[in-house]
Amino acid sequence: MAMTVRLPEDLDAKIEEIAHARHTSKHAVLIEAAERFANSESKTARVLMIADGIVERYADVMKRLEDA
Repeated sequence: MAMTVRLPEDLDAKIEEIAHARHTSKHAVLIEAAERFANSESKTARVLMIADGIVERYADVMKRLEDA
């Protein structure tokens, strides 16, 4: 899907430097960054979901430990 992204000048310059150092395009750098961000966010969401399940499952144990 086509998309226009407007970046602040300083961020654009940083991405340009990275792309130049890697001998690749800014587009490739942005795709990699977006993929890393999406993967990180989905992992964070899964971890939080698992943690919520643990809290619910062991709420009574935690309460007893709290009162001990």
